[in-house]
Amino acid sequence: MLATVFSVFAFGLILCIPVGITLGMVSILPKLLDPAFAANVQFIVRQMVGGVDSTPILAIPLFVLSGVIMARGGVSAKIFNMFSFFLGDRTGGLPIAVVVSCLFYGAISGSAPATTAAIGAMTIPLLVSLGYDKVFITALVATSGGLGVIIPPSIPFILYGLSSGVSVGDMFIGGIIPGLLIGGCLMVYAWYYCKTRGEDKERLTAFCNELRAKGFMKVFSESFWAILTPVIILGGIYGGIVTPTEAAAISVFYAFFVCCFIYRTIKLKDAVDIFKESVATYAPILFILATATAFGRVLTMMQAPQTVAQIISSTFSSKIAIIIVINLFLLVVGMVMDTGPAILILTPILLPLVVSVGFDPVHFGMILVVNLAIGFVTPPVGINLFVASAITGIPVLDIARKAVPFMIAFGLALILITAFPIITLFLVR
Repeated sequence: MLATVFSVFAFGLILCIPVGITLGMVSILPKLLDPAFAANVQFIVRQMVGGVDSTPILAIPLFVLSGVIMARGGVSAKIFNMFSFFLGDRTGGLPIAVVVSCLFYGAISGSAPATTAAIGAMTIPLLVSLGYDKVFITALVATSGGLGVIIPPSIPFILYGLSSGVSVGDMFIGGIIPGLLIGGCLMVYAWYYCKTRGEDKERLTAFCNELRAKGFMKVFSESFWAILTPVIILGGIYGGIVTPTEAAAISVFYAFFVCCFIYRTIKLKDAVDIFKESVATYAPILFILATATAFGRVLTMMQAPQTVAQIISSTFSSKIAIIIVINLFLLVVGMVMDTGPAILILTPILLPLVVSVGFDPVHFGMILVVNLAIGFVTPPVGINLFVASAITGIPVLDIARKAVPFMIAFGLALILITAFPIITLFLVR
């Protein structure tokens, strides 16, 4: 019966049936196949309602709302100008500033597509006008946007915490060093590309002189409130002052105050559109979360985690072989499935296995999310590719081909994160 359930689920994805609907269908399937199975329709509905009746889940719509406010408020431009002030005239300086901006904006939005859209819409036209190859810059933004789900606060970290019982705060703190490591790897390749292909130094110098003519204090004062956002969120969580959900609520009020009263880039009348966009973004996540919770409960009743663990452990005996196989499996999953559903479905199946062979749950959560983050720039799903393509008009496959070296850099960071748990656990422990 378990094989039938997974086959129907895969078939539903192939037919492009929405993931939430597919999860609901396969959740009730065991009862249809075996009338004696305990999970009837009433049970599924109760699990769906119970799955979303949780205080930690409130962090997701609140961080989504905060990110939408910041995006509408043009915060990305202010962050980019700050780092361009220092890096603009150095080799690869502006592409590196793009990566750093994605790191900081990821700490605001918690979303890879949102980071790609906010940073890309502002930086791609600018860097192309300064002589950079349009496809290269687009690929850089699409890949760097994946940092939005690794640098805390991260929506996938919240989903993993809900699925695994791991502290969301620990996941947030654990994501800092891995996020910086991945960003560093992307910066190294951006520098190498610019070093070997050359840059238009005349235009870059003119841009930097124009920016620096404003003076450091002017640029710093414009970006200060934006850069302070992750400091408030992470400082509050790490200092034990607030929970992740409370930090999310604070981020909403802070974002609204900064954009409305300091930057004055949004008005009170924009609130309705902001709430509409936030609801449109969050509602599908909520439905998937509800159905995935029910599906996870059904899998537990079918002893799916034990079955999968037995199959893998009987085929591969060593801890190293098991984690390599899981990594390869997750990379493939990331190519065909969105991050949220993948986390909610795979966590209850794989976590017991990796814990049994000695992996820390926080460490495995990082491995899981980083693997799936690579999927943001791998066809056929690769949502960041589609976002970047919509901004620039460049075909998705052209962006994907140019992004291959960046994906290799991302993969190198994944190997280091997998091999050395201290990268994730240093700040946590």
